[in-house]
Amino acid sequence: MNLFGDAIAWIFSGDSGQFDSIPAAIGVQLLYTVVSVLIAAAIAVPLGWYIGHTGRGREVAVAISGAARAIPSFGLLILLTLLLGVLHKPEAAVISFVVLAIPSLLAGAYTGFEAIDRRVIDAGRSMGMTEAQILWRIEVPLGLPLLVGGIRAATLQVLATVTIAAYIGLGGLGQYIIAAIPLRRFDILIGGALLVAVLALVIDGLFALLQHLVVPRGIRAAGAASPRARSARERRAEALAVGAPASSTTS
Repeated sequence: MNLFGDAIAWIFSGDSGQFDSIPAAIGVQLLYTVVSVLIAAAIAVPLGWYIGHTGRGREVAVAISGAARAIPSFGLLILLTLLLGVLHKPEAAVISFVVLAIPSLLAGAYTGFEAIDRRVIDAGRSMGMTEAQILWRIEVPLGLPLLVGGIRAATLQVLATVTIAAYIGLGGLGQYIIAAIPLRRFDILIGGALLVAVLALVIDGLFALLQHLVVPRGIRAAGAASPRARSARERRAEALAVGAPASSTTS
């Protein structure tokens, strides 16, 4: 208990010593997270929408997502740093985090479309809607909750993993954890871990609220009236978006 008390006291003391200030470290942590997720979204979301809309390439997307999830982020970070050189450490870090974020974003994008009842799509076509209108007026709004779920999962994964960027001297909250070990400053080490955890909880809470808000009002009302009405397809899609095994949703 004394260690946790010392850690909390260090956080509120404002005495960062040889380290960056806590606000500056949080800023670095968020900067790498936001940049990496935005780049990954620019790659994965259009590709996921194409797969979900056309039904083509799903097997390839699943294989790529599985392979990307299997890559150790720390090993990739060190490898890219060695390949690109010490002058390009930020670029190496961003590439590593982009690779980490793509699977959840890709899964969230295409499973959001797959979870839509095909009768809704057929109804749109029977009304004379073009493919572009079906995409932007039906599929994107209805698939947005699962896409936000994928963004939420990717953001939390990247936010936690950015901590290792301090190993190559890029700062962030990880500097407190990594640098405190040889100094045997366990108050700083635990304080850094607590800051990462609290920041992740805050971000997760904000995304949970956003995910609720982007649900179309009619579907939200129907779901409130019948909470068990979600189909097995929707549950499997949500599981894929956050990287969980689809079979776990059927129990």
